[in-house]
Amino acid sequence: MAVFAYRGINAAGKAVKGVRDAENAKALRLVLRKDGVLVTEVLEESAARVKNAKEIDFAKYFRRVSVLDVAVATRQLAVLLRSGIPLVEALTAMIDQLEQPELKFAFTQTRDKVNEGTSLAEALRAHPKVFSNLYINMVAAGEASGTLDVVLGRLAEFLESQSKLTSKVAGALAYPAFMMVMGMVVISVMMIVVVPKVTGIFDNFKQALPWYTQVLIVVSNIFAGYWWLLLILLGGAIYLFRRWRDTEAGRKKWDLFVLKAPMFGKLMVMIAVSRFARTLSTLLSSGVPLLSAMEITRNVLGNTELARVIEEARTSIREGESIAAPLKRSGRFPPIVTHMIAIGERSGQLEEMLENVASAYDNQIESRITIMTSLLEPIMIVVMGGLSGGIAFSILMPLMQINEFVQ
Repeated sequence: MAVFAYRGINAAGKAVKGVRDAENAKALRLVLRKDGVLVTEVLEESAARVKNAKEIDFAKYFRRVSVLDVAVATRQLAVLLRSGIPLVEALTAMIDQLEQPELKFAFTQTRDKVNEGTSLAEALRAHPKVFSNLYINMVAAGEASGTLDVVLGRLAEFLESQSKLTSKVAGALAYPAFMMVMGMVVISVMMIVVVPKVTGIFDNFKQALPWYTQVLIVVSNIFAGYWWLLLILLGGAIYLFRRWRDTEAGRKKWDLFVLKAPMFGKLMVMIAVSRFARTLSTLLSSGVPLLSAMEITRNVLGNTELARVIEEARTSIREGESIAAPLKRSGRFPPIVTHMIAIGERSGQLEEMLENVASAYDNQIESRITIMTSLLEPIMIVVMGGLSGGIAFSILMPLMQINEFVQ
C-alpha cells in the first residue's frame, strides 16, 4: 500500500484534507466517496511533501510529535497485540485511530515495511525524529524475547511517566517565567514612554537633581534612543551563547554549571537520577543487556558530565566491577541511590530497586518544585515592586524638592 495526502470537500461543503493509505489514487477516491468526501486533489505522500516544502506552512513549526502522542499509540498497539491480533493488523487498526499527521505517516511507513518482512525495530529506525534509540532497542528486545506486547506496555508507562515529569517542571516554571517577562515589559514601557515625559519637567528648573534621578534619566535616554540596539545586542548575546554551548568545551562547562547552580542544581540532579533509574529499570526489565542499557541510558540523560560518569561506569562493569561502585566514586549520585543499587545487585532485584529509586525521586522532585515556585513568586514580586518603587521614588523626590523650593 502507498500513503496519499488528499484534499476535498465533505458533505457539509467544508474543505477537508488528510493522509490515508490505499492501493492507489483511484481506490482512495472510491473509499473517500463512500465517506462523503469529494476529492479535489490526491498526491502520493512523497510528492505531497515536496509540494508542501515549497509552501510556507507556519503550522509545521508548532506541530511536533510529542512523547505523550507516542505513548498513547504505543499503549494502543500493546493492547491490540495482547488480544492476539497479528502485528500488521494491529498496526493498521492503531493507525486508523491516529490524528497526528507526522506520527500517522511514521507508523504507516513502518507497517508497510513490516508487511514486507522487515522487523518492527528496523522499520522504526527509519524515523529517528519520532522514535528514540531507547524506544527502538526496547522493541528489538521484545521481538527477540517474544514478549513484544509486554515490552510495549512497559514502554508506554515509561513514556507517560517521562511526559508527566516534563509537564510538571514546565508547568511549575511557566507562571514565574510569565511574571518575569511581563515585569520586564512593564519596566521597559515605563523607561521608554513614561519616564522621559515626567522627567522633562525638570528641564525648566535650575535645581540640581539627586544622583539616583540622574542615573534614571540616563538609563531612560538609553532605552528610548537605543532600544533597537539593545535588542540587537541581546539577540547577538543569545546567539553567541548558544554557539558556545554547542561546542564540546562549552557544553561541558555549561552542564557542570547547571549541576552546581543554586536552587536549580539540586533539582537538575534529582531529575537526572530519576530518569537514569527509570530508564535503566525499564530497559533491563525488557531484556536489554546491561552494557547496552547503560549506553542508551547515558544518551538520554541530557548532561555531558553525568554521561561521562555513566560511560566510566560502563567501562568498570565491563572489567567485572559492580554498577554501584563506580557511581559512588564519581560523587555525582546521592549516597542513598548508590546504596539502593548495591542492595538490588546483591539481592538480584536491581530492576525493582531502580524503579523504587525513580518513584522516590519523582515525589521529591514534585515537592521541590512546589517549594521553589512558592519562593520564586514572592521574590519576583519583591524585585519588580522594588524596581517600580525605585523609579517612582527617583521621580517623586525631585518633584517634592522643587515644590518646597517654589514655596
